[in-house]
Amino acid sequence: MSWRRGEHFRGRGRPAAEMERMKLPPRGPMELPLSVLEVGCAGRFELITRPEGPDGDTFPLSTLPHGLPPCAMDLASELERRLLASPEWLPLHRVDRAPRVWPREKDVWSLLEAAPTPMHSTLQTERDPTTGRILAFREAPLDNMGLSAKNSLSFQRAPGPPAQALRGSSTNYPFWPGGMDEPSMEQISAKGHLEEEIDFERDLLTAPPGWKKGVEFKPQAAALQASPGLLPLAGLLGALDPFQLGGSSDEEEEKGGAKAETPPAPTPAVQRADSLEELVLKEVTPEPSPPAQAGPPQPPKEQWAIPVDISSPVDDFYKRIPDPAFRWPFEPDAFQKQAILHLEQHDSVFVAAHTSAGKTVVAEYAIALAQKHMTRTIYTSPIKALSNQKFRDFKNTFGDVGLLTGDVQLHPDASCLIMTTEILRSMLYNGSDVLRDLEWVIFDEVHYINDAERGVVWEEVLIMLPEHVNIILLSATVPNTLEFADWIGRIKRKRIYVISTLRRPVPLEHHLYTGTSHKTQHELFLLLDARGAFLTKGYYAAVEAKKERSSKHAQTFGAKQPTHTGTGPGQEKGVWLSLMDALRKRDQLPVVAFTFSRARCDDNASALTTLDLTSSAEKSQIHLFFQKCVSRLKGSDRQLPQVLHMVELLKRGIGVHHSGILPILKEVVEMLFSKGLVKILFATETFAMGVNMPARTVVFDSVRKHDGSGFRDLLPGEYIQMAGRAGRRGLDTTGMVIVLCKTRVPEMADLHRMMLGKPTQLQSQFRLTYTMILNLLRVEALRVEDMMKRSFSEFHSRKDSQAHEHAIAQLSRRLAAMEEVDTSGQLSDLPEYCRAVQELRETRRLIQRRLAESASGLKALAPGRVVIVNNPAHRNALGVILQVSSDAANRTFTTLVLCEKSPEGGGTGGGSPTPEVPFPDDLLLNKLFLPEGPCGHAVEQLGPCELAALTGKTLRVNAERILEDVKKRQMPRFRSDPPGPSAVQAAQELLRLAEGGAGGLPRLDPVGALQLKELAVVEGVMRLRRLEEALPGFQCVHSSRFPQQYVRQAERLRLRAELEHLRFLLSDQSLLLLPEYQQRVEVSPAPRPCPTAPRVPATRGGESCPTAPRVPATRARESCPTALALRPCPTAPRVPATRARESCPTALALRPCPTAPRVPATRARESCPTALALRPRPTAPRVQQRLQVSPAPHPPQVLRALRYVDAGGAVQLAGRVACEISNHELLLTELVFDNLLTELRPEESVALLSCLVCQSKGPAEPPGPSVLRKGMERIRAVAERIALLQRECGLRESVEDFVAQYNFGLVEVVYEWARGMPFAEIARLTEVQEGIIVRCIQRLDETCRDVRNAARVIGEPTLHAKMEQASNLIKRDIVFAASLYTQ
Repeated sequence: MSWRRGEHFRGRGRPAAEMERMKLPPRGPMELPLSVLEVGCAGRFELITRPEGPDGDTFPLSTLPHGLPPCAMDLASELERRLLASPEWLPLHRVDRAPRVWPREKDVWSLLEAAPTPMHSTLQTERDPTTGRILAFREAPLDNMGLSAKNSLSFQRAPGPPAQALRGSSTNYPFWPGGMDEPSMEQISAKGHLEEEIDFERDLLTAPPGWKKGVEFKPQAAALQASPGLLPLAGLLGALDPFQLGGSSDEEEEKGGAKAETPPAPTPAVQRADSLEELVLKEVTPEPSPPAQAGPPQPPKEQWAIPVDISSPVDDFYKRIPDPAFRWPFEPDAFQKQAILHLEQHDSVFVAAHTSAGKTVVAEYAIALAQKHMTRTIYTSPIKALSNQKFRDFKNTFGDVGLLTGDVQLHPDASCLIMTTEILRSMLYNGSDVLRDLEWVIFDEVHYINDAERGVVWEEVLIMLPEHVNIILLSATVPNTLEFADWIGRIKRKRIYVISTLRRPVPLEHHLYTGTSHKTQHELFLLLDARGAFLTKGYYAAVEAKKERSSKHAQTFGAKQPTHTGTGPGQEKGVWLSLMDALRKRDQLPVVAFTFSRARCDDNASALTTLDLTSSAEKSQIHLFFQKCVSRLKGSDRQLPQVLHMVELLKRGIGVHHSGILPILKEVVEMLFSKGLVKILFATETFAMGVNMPARTVVFDSVRKHDGSGFRDLLPGEYIQMAGRAGRRGLDTTGMVIVLCKTRVPEMADLHRMMLGKPTQLQSQFRLTYTMILNLLRVEALRVEDMMKRSFSEFHSRKDSQAHEHAIAQLSRRLAAMEEVDTSGQLSDLPEYCRAVQELRETRRLIQRRLAESASGLKALAPGRVVIVNNPAHRNALGVILQVSSDAANRTFTTLVLCEKSPEGGGTGGGSPTPEVPFPDDLLLNKLFLPEGPCGHAVEQLGPCELAALTGKTLRVNAERILEDVKKRQMPRFRSDPPGPSAVQAAQELLRLAEGGAGGLPRLDPVGALQLKELAVVEGVMRLRRLEEALPGFQCVHSSRFPQQYVRQAERLRLRAELEHLRFLLSDQSLLLLPEYQQRVEVSPAPRPCPTAPRVPATRGGESCPTAPRVPATRARESCPTALALRPCPTAPRVPATRARESCPTALALRPCPTAPRVPATRARESCPTALALRPRPTAPRVQQRLQVSPAPHPPQVLRALRYVDAGGAVQLAGRVACEISNHELLLTELVFDNLLTELRPEESVALLSCLVCQSKGPAEPPGPSVLRKGMERIRAVAERIALLQRECGLRESVEDFVAQYNFGLVEVVYEWARGMPFAEIARLTEVQEGIIVRCIQRLDETCRDVRNAARVIGEPTLHAKMEQASNLIKRDIVFAASLYTQ
């Protein structure tokens, strides 16, 4: 059959008759020429016959036009066939076949090859809109050519390499954050031209190399005048006045206008027109005057947070969405439908719902919608455990789901990626290409932004998200959802729809339990019912039950028995046994018992030895499931005490869940609890964080917790978060919450505040971190000030920025329209007089405020003190103090003030309705107010700034009677009564003092009489005296035009001050964190030496020894031609063979270790030939102007002193290394550059690095090898040096607190684990619980990865290999057992 096919193939194209006449000679099987025909690309072959060619080659043939593609045999197969299967290929004494050499061929033309440049244009077709026929082709230019991740923030740049597509690279630029104005190409090019700052008069070269004479760039006229004997024509023409039509009349008008009081309006410039007729019409036709406005137009108020009404059902849901992206087996609630409708419209939503209300439904629909749109979704969670659980849930629902955590990376190409918020922040800074296809980012548990340590990550991520990404926020109920959504909407410039639930789907009932045994297990008192009513009857009943038991105890054992604040183990056991028996009888299982101590969780579970809550079938199911889960562990790990103890508890239906439990055991407990096999779970607060595992009952072991600094009551938000785990939707009608009253019943006010108080508001925890600063400084287009400006902490001061801009425009127009102030003649010193008056008033206000805050000032401001009052209603009027308020924050003084008598018998103000024009006598308080008619008085509450001065006079007044009389006369029926005799007598005394004090009354000196020695007060008094002495010397007050011109000048100054204040609010100088930023990194015109830094010529490394010989060679960083050399300090002495960083006095040297040997190898930071600093910033003045940093001298700031950034703000090599490190970047970078980790063995390095991630308390000096103790000393020395530098730069963190955060309690444990010791023996080395040890080692692997990346940046292969080996040493057995949720 094959032969016939081959003959047909050979005879293709011949006539059929000729084919029939052909006769083949008979051939034998061995004589028949055979060949192989490869048919297409399918891999199917056929045997054919054809005559051999001239070269005898018959194999192979193919139907492909160019034959078979080239292929290379697998090296392993070739090695096996030629060398192992054929021994003759390996003759022992013939070496001619053994070596195989391929001679190199010279290809000179390959040196001239260059990579093709990107196309700058493309061809576009022009089609007929009706038929679609191509009419013509035209060439269209392409924008954004040559953009890459190394030079652009635009999405138009080319994607990076596939290896960096997921997490990006620290050398990549991030994508442009949404909400910021992205500069156009014209702005970038114009900015680049301005940055060059070329002086075209002095900096241009005139003569090329080798030429004697070049081009002269001087003006031509100057060059001609320099030549003697020549008369330049240009000079003659330039000497003549230019002939202008009407020039003389213009000059006369200008001279006349200078003499007139109001100058004439300037002549409008002639506008360009297409024709003369059009120009004449434009000039003749008058412009209509704008209509008069009632008031200044207000800017439209921006509304970014839009609340959504969920009270009414969404009846047309399926009409508006006929084909939803996802369907559930249940009907969604109204708030879920509203959220889905907005998701379909590509809106961002903020869903703040009660616990177990179903917020995950919104996230599921967003994931399904992204899959429908063929885009991607990122789901972020605050903790790793929640990420694992969500991965399992979404994986079962959608399938195409990936997981990214610190140590796990599963399905990174999935359409839905679940990760922690820290990983998303890293992807944003590193410019991950995943962001290109990203449609939704879901933030779960947004109220975790209140976390002091990690809350800043949420704000960074929200600020850095690109514009095309929509945001979904899921949170528990918080009181300021609109405020938080408004902030996000403003910084992203998109509307955020806020959806909040009104009530819980399953209402809760809160009880107090006072029972201690089976006899008293019925003592369960309802305190808060399902409708939210607080029942005081239940509280008093609980108090009475507790009091009755105490009285019975006193009758039995005596009244003088000591009262214990706590309960013993026996009483604890009795309380739990009685409670569980009562709940089992009421069918209220399962139970979550929140206990705020890991030790008490374990003790309570271990104490219930007689409690068995499971049946035989459930025990068997628990046993099989547990054995299946631990089967992946080693044999010794299965016999750990915690594992054996946990399986015993679980078989009886008891579970324990806290951070000290092994991660795999926690997952077993969670899965068994979700199946209903765990009846009571003793857990800490972390179990309530996002875990969707509701119970029927929640029990609080106590309502007080330790927050790290002391014991306190639970906050309403914390209580609601944990109590919300009670009540299973669809299973329970109500959820039960029980508060145990073991020793006493908590106070009613505390319970009421905890159960019915408002949850904690979302508050900003934004702070500056070195990683944030360096990641933003390495990109010139992004500024740290922009990040601070968009933080939630600056929201209240920045939300009115549009109104401020509108007000600035209005004030600028008012200033431009105001008449000029006449300062001619005697009014020449009017501006100085106005400024002196303003300064004098501000100084008096400052002194009076400090007087009201001081003890001696309050003593002087006692009732009866005569004061001088100055405010809009009274001018230099005498008053007597009647009463002083007790509010220290808003201190007021009730004062009887002398004034004019009104016709109704009261008093009127001492001032006039005309604008105030202060004369020197008024300002010097020499001219006191005297009523022109009958004397009156007024009783007013005055602030400290309204008291111009304290006199040395006091009056004996009956303040209580005067105040009673004033209060009585405020009643309608007594309003017309005359003032009381006490008030009239006090007013007459004030009038007598005013008439007798023609030159003013003697005043109390704040410094001399009141003994105020505060620096601000002393300086204010001295300034006040200087101003008072200067006031009589001004001549402007003697002019008749002074009142009119002063009002005009004062108004102008007031508008300017208001304008400057508004501009300050919009500037970077008003940022709250700007001083701290300047302390962390200083950007100044030039490096300046620190006057306080010790001039120690010690080497950079902490390992240096004073007696060790110095390496004579300079560092490779200075000698390398491709490295960016450090800028030497201009005042530093030139020390030969010494590193520039050591010789500069601005660098604070490390404390040398007297015992550590000196490492002769140069550090990789200086020795890397390819290590270049990131793109240097342009000239320093431009950067200084960009950052708005004052050029005044500052102390050396942290990043500059450590050489992480240069004087211009460009990130150097050390800064690039710090960008690779996620935590403790300063210390870890210094350790890398000091070669501390390079000279140690891998197990020693990883043991010392445990101080960065250890959070448990252990021995301060754990036992171990001497090299570890020396390493710990060196790490503390580096930490102390960094802390001292931070303190010198003005940061508030103390040296002790900074050094104490590095805990060496698990150094020995990690060291032995890296050496291969089993985990069972590891656990016996320390009292730290097993779960904390596992968490520490897992986080340590992330630290090793950071150090590996740092070694790659600086080109240190030794350190990279050691960190790789250290990571492999610790990644084994139970510590890195795979999560059950990912299997």
